[in-house]
Order: sequence, then C-alpha cells, then structure tokens
Amino acid sequence: MVDTLLQAANEISVMTVWELIAVILAVAYLALAMKTSKWCWHAAFISTAIYTVLFWQVSLLMESVLNVYYMAMAVYGYWLWAQKPKTEADSTPSTDNKQDGSLIESWSLAKHGVVIAITGAVSLLLGYLMATYTQASFAYLDAATTCFAVMTTYLVAKKVLENWIYWVVIDLVSIYLYFQKGLMLTTVLFVGYVFMAVAGYFMWRKRYLAQTAINPNLATA
Repeated sequence: MVDTLLQAANEISVMTVWELIAVILAVAYLALAMKTSKWCWHAAFISTAIYTVLFWQVSLLMESVLNVYYMAMAVYGYWLWAQKPKTEADSTPSTDNKQDGSLIESWSLAKHGVVIAITGAVSLLLGYLMATYTQASFAYLDAATTCFAVMTTYLVAKKVLENWIYWVVIDLVSIYLYFQKGLMLTTVLFVGYVFMAVAGYFMWRKRYLAQTAINPNLATA
C-alpha cells in the first residue's frame, strides 16, 4: 500500500514538472502569436507534444488527439507565416511592429455563422459517439472544445482576426474541464489565456485597421 502511494506521488510529481514546461511554452506561444511572430509555432509544437501525453494519461482522449492536430498545425502555421506578403503595398505602416507572413483578415458574421453551425453539429455527433462507445470524461464538452479548437487553430494560421473571440469561449470551457481533472497549472494557464486572448484581439484589430486604411480591399470578407 505504501509503495503504491509513493509510486502515485512520484508519477504526479513527474507529470507536474512536464505540465509546468508545457505551460511555459504555451504562454510563450500565445505571447509571440499576439505579436504575429512566426516563432510562436516552435513553442506550440513542443508544448502540444507534451500535452498529447498528459491528456491521454487523464483520459481526456479528444484533448489528446487535438494536440496531435496542434502539432501538425504548428508546422503548417510556421510555413504559412514565413511567407512574404504578396505586395509591398499590402504591408502595414512602419510605425507598427513588423509582421511575419500573410496579412490579418476579418470574416463576416454570416461566414462565422456557417462555421459555428457546422462545427457545433460535428461536436454534438462526436460527443454522442464518445459518450456511447468510450470511457472519455465530459464527452460532450471535450468534443465541443476539441472541434472548435480545431477550427479556431486554422483561423489563427490564416490570421483571421476573430479567432481570439473563439478562444475566449473555448478557454472558459477548458478551465472547467482541467480543474475537474486536477490539472491545476493548466487551469491557471487557461485563466491567463482568457485575458491574453482579449488583449490579442485588440492588438490584431489595431493592425487590421492599419492595413485596411492603406488598402480598403482588405476589409471584411
């Protein structure tokens, strides 16, 4: 019995160390993403690789699968952000921080409505399948955060301004999930994520408005 408790304590200690490393890298990713630096994707790749294992160990199956997807998107995002803007005329004013890769864009409410409807339907179906055929915890919430995070990560890679609004909602739900699973460092991380996502929105919006002031063709699609 004592040996079992010592083993469990040792496993928790090791998990906490790896969780701390993942948290630090995740914060670095978001801070760099707010500045539209392509180097954010390096931090994202390593952080999500760690989280893939951690979430699997606590039976958040879809969160684990989601982080495999994040790793792939980190590669795609770096490649996309490393590209040069198509023309010098599309560049932001020199008074702003230099951006990597493509320019920020904004989608219409109608376009977001379609995206939300489709993603919501997929998350409900996936949640039902998980609740019926697996031992996943919080199947519907897990599925919803996974599906919307998949979609929103793509929006980040495409530099869609409204990605930050999606992240605020996703992060709030994730706070509940991680707290219930005892991932306290990650819970604190996501509380910070909420505030950083709000700040990120306003930082990207400032740059988007600067772009559209120069080139009106970059307005909401």
